[in-house]
Amino acid sequence: MKPVIQEETTGCGIAAVANILGKSYAEMKAIANAMGIYASDTSLWSDTQYVRHLLAHSGVETSAEEIPFSSWEALPDQALLSIKHHQEGGKDYWHWVVFIRSETGACVLDSASYLDENIRTDFSQMQPKWFIQVFD
Repeated sequence: MKPVIQEETTGCGIAAVANILGKSYAEMKAIANAMGIYASDTSLWSDTQYVRHLLAHSGVETSAEEIPFSSWEALPDQALLSIKHHQEGGKDYWHWVVFIRSETGACVLDSASYLDENIRTDFSQMQPKWFIQVFD
């Protein structure tokens, strides 16, 4: 598994969807841009509808609501997680990552370009607030 790395500072939503769909960042960015979705739009990391729309466009179903995070063990086999929550001007923002559980174990695909390792298992270091289940 080779995680997609975001090529723009604010491209975590595009990269997360690319990780789920098995596409490159450039491929996913082209699809997103054709749909009027751009990494430079801060709504991409402050509104869940953009990633939902990108996934639905490719036939991938997601949970209708954000589900509060309770534990790593309680997560479904695939989910979009919101981490690094913060507020700017009274508006919530976060960083998108992808949680995957398989027969080889669980990990988080984190597209941040500054990380030494983008396949993360340092679960105690991540503080998810909620998740969106991704159905196969």
